[in-house]
Amino acid sequence: MQLGLIGLGKMGGNMAERLRLAGHTVVGYDRSADVVKKFAESGNVGADSLEDMVSKLKGPRAVWIMVPAGKPVDDTIATLMPMMEKGDTFIDGGNSNYKDSQRRYAELKPKGFNFVDCGTSGGIWGLKEGYSMMIGGDEDVVARLNPIFEALAPGKEKGWGRVGPAGAGHFVKMVHNGIEYGMMQSYAEGFSIMGQKEELHLNLTQISKIWQHGSVVRSWLLDLTADALEKNPTLEGMEAYVADSGEGRWTVFEAIDLNVSAPVITESLIRRIRSRETNNFTDRMIAIMRNEFGGHAIKKEG
Repeated sequence: MQLGLIGLGKMGGNMAERLRLAGHTVVGYDRSADVVKKFAESGNVGADSLEDMVSKLKGPRAVWIMVPAGKPVDDTIATLMPMMEKGDTFIDGGNSNYKDSQRRYAELKPKGFNFVDCGTSGGIWGLKEGYSMMIGGDEDVVARLNPIFEALAPGKEKGWGRVGPAGAGHFVKMVHNGIEYGMMQSYAEGFSIMGQKEELHLNLTQISKIWQHGSVVRSWLLDLTADALEKNPTLEGMEAYVADSGEGRWTVFEAIDLNVSAPVITESLIRRIRSRETNNFTDRMIAIMRNEFGGHAIKKEG
């Protein structure tokens, strides 16, 4: 089966390679000519423009978009539409807001185009392990794309599925990432507590490896944590700065809108935001207030 792929970064490139190894033809385009050249050298089909990519695909076409969420996705679709034909399918495999996916479906459907949103998890490990895919869109359209999803997934019938209509895929991926925030925060706090118990001389790398087998807290995330600790047990040279892709925020907003209590996900998001503050003003305000009402000592800079 043929697939057009826009965005040949680490994840997009790995997805293309997995598809190639499964016997599918991927026609890839990226704004970087050097990236496209390397892509073609690996055995895939490179395209030097969006027009070139579309011309190399047989109808009905399917084009997978792997670009940053928001305006880049809209701009890419708007550029492609005049080149494509009714019955062709746009697949958004990035981390778009599900409301944007619902809007794009509503805009494209009356014009004769199909739209599928595919929340994709697996990151840099997807080439080896396969990708978990949460898919939203019309049943018949998703069914036609099954060979693509089966090749990308960990197994033919596991790790992927159509979860509902357009927007559902990105909604489920959004919640997936919110849960991920909470899990990461819990692991981080637990290992921090153990690390501070200096008199016990705990080996955090050893403990992470013990928990990998038989423990109720074992997970792939723990496996990755164990690997990271083995490489850098004291986290030397690491800055305490944690970014977020936006999906944790969207999950918290949805929880509020739906009147669902989600304190763990919410607090894990707040902790990420706080990690980016240098010389934290909030904490300094608390120190000043404690000094004012109780005469508690204030630690000076320097």
